[in-house]
Amino acid sequence: MTATVSHPQRPAKPQGEVYRRFDPQLGAWISLRTLDIELDLERFNRWQNTPRVLAFWDEGGSLDDHRQYLEKLADDPHTLTLIGCFDDQPFAYFEAYWAKEDRIAPFYDAGDYDRGIHMLVGEQAHRGPHKVASWLSALTDYLLQDDPRTRRIVAEPRADNDKMIGYMQAQGYARIKEFDFPHKRAALMVLERTIENQR
Repeated sequence: MTATVSHPQRPAKPQGEVYRRFDPQLGAWISLRTLDIELDLERFNRWQNTPRVLAFWDEGGSLDDHRQYLEKLADDPHTLTLIGCFDDQPFAYFEAYWAKEDRIAPFYDAGDYDRGIHMLVGEQAHRGPHKVASWLSALTDYLLQDDPRTRRIVAEPRADNDKMIGYMQAQGYARIKEFDFPHKRAALMVLERTIENQR
């Protein structure tokens, strides 16, 4: 039980690199590794304090603020923090979470093994549709491979973030509806496991 939610017992979180593949379109390796607070804190702090990221995440703050934020997530069995890399150079931060224990669960019929994602590209050089196609497909593939019982991957970008919503739709996510969190109007994006995206 988490609060009033009954859910499966979650496995221990992995450590280190969890996913790697070569993207022939970019001529680069895309990889995902777990966040290391000592290694990644300054980078995370810099990313969160950039105006573009602040506009959507609203998590700006000091190094101490961000250490506390990341330590809380490290202790939370429902969230896995990840760093995305191109050719082993960090460019993005992702949170992968079990949707049933998350704030998104009341807004749709969350399954026991549904996963959700929060996404942040911190390095300006790695923005753009071709890069998003690479890392979003890799992140999706990792979560579908991580547990074969995961039937859906969900996300809740701000409803007015048309660019990100368009990128997600290009990768097979459907915009199901809009709903209100206390801090934002969100769009529910859902990708269903299919034979095609299991390859």
